[in-house]
Amino acid sequence: MEEDEIEHTEEENENEEITEEVHSDFEYKDIKDLPGVGSTIASKIRNAGYQDVIALATANPLVLTEACGIGEPTARKIVAEAREASKMNFMSGLEFEDKRKSVQRISTSSEALNILLGGGVETQSITECYGEYGSGKSQLAFQLAVDVQLPLEKGGLEGHAIWIDTEGTFRPSRIEQLAAVKGLDPKQALQNIKIGRAYSSDHQVLLVDKVPELINADPKIKLIVVDSMMALFRAEYVGRGTLADRQQKVNVVLHNLQRLADRFNVAVYITNQVMARPDVMFGDPTAAVGGHIIGHVATYRIYLRKGKKGSRVGKLVDSPSLPEGEASFEITSNGITDLEEEKKK
Repeated sequence: MEEDEIEHTEEENENEEITEEVHSDFEYKDIKDLPGVGSTIASKIRNAGYQDVIALATANPLVLTEACGIGEPTARKIVAEAREASKMNFMSGLEFEDKRKSVQRISTSSEALNILLGGGVETQSITECYGEYGSGKSQLAFQLAVDVQLPLEKGGLEGHAIWIDTEGTFRPSRIEQLAAVKGLDPKQALQNIKIGRAYSSDHQVLLVDKVPELINADPKIKLIVVDSMMALFRAEYVGRGTLADRQQKVNVVLHNLQRLADRFNVAVYITNQVMARPDVMFGDPTAAVGGHIIGHVATYRIYLRKGKKGSRVGKLVDSPSLPEGEASFEITSNGITDLEEEKKK
């Protein structure tokens, strides 16, 4: 068969799939169940990284067109059907309140820090911790990756974790150490964490795009760690001339992470670097890298700094429902813990 005949046949198949009718009351459980999507188009969509109906419902039709090699009218029709099937409509405040009951929290192993965060690190949200090196950002990430595996009564979610490492700071020995303290099997705790080492900002974007595939294969995943969010972007985009491109790319990654948090009811914890603001003459000149982009997307922002006698101080800078405040804790060989004087109260 000639090449142009093959293309013509594929086009005919696509048109046949578009006209396929499905009963309006049908419960969509798979991409191919949507009107206009047969096995051929479903395969193209999955190969492009869209694994379920919710992923399609939140997709940009133009991006879907390019990624799947299908016509724009077809892509728009599919996205529209996915949105209708997903019931992505307005809801009352009471309905939204009921939906929020599915939100869960992961303990930080510090009661003071848990109270500051309203009970722990929240699912369906992005929690950002920024601070200078050695302030405890990665240590908190290690603790969360272990604590998420604990039973519910011990502050965990009996879940697994994904760790995107952009700075080469992941240490299996630390996970094993913390797991042993919590009474978990160290090797099994490591097995329950999927690590992706990002070597460039593009690679980081790719790893985030791979997350739905991992969660579909392992529904117990309840935590996504990105340590750190801005390191590679900061290294690759140098100078004011590249700032707009960098911020746009960061914005896309952050919104993808938020969609993952919403779709799969997982917690997203990102660490962030800092810089010194030269325009600040008095007070602390430390500011998070990434500007307003991260500030607008992150649900909870925590500024970590070193305190007295080796302690750490976490300041809640921004939250949609909690007041600003501070919590002191310490980092020991056993992990994150409250200060001794706090324990005695």
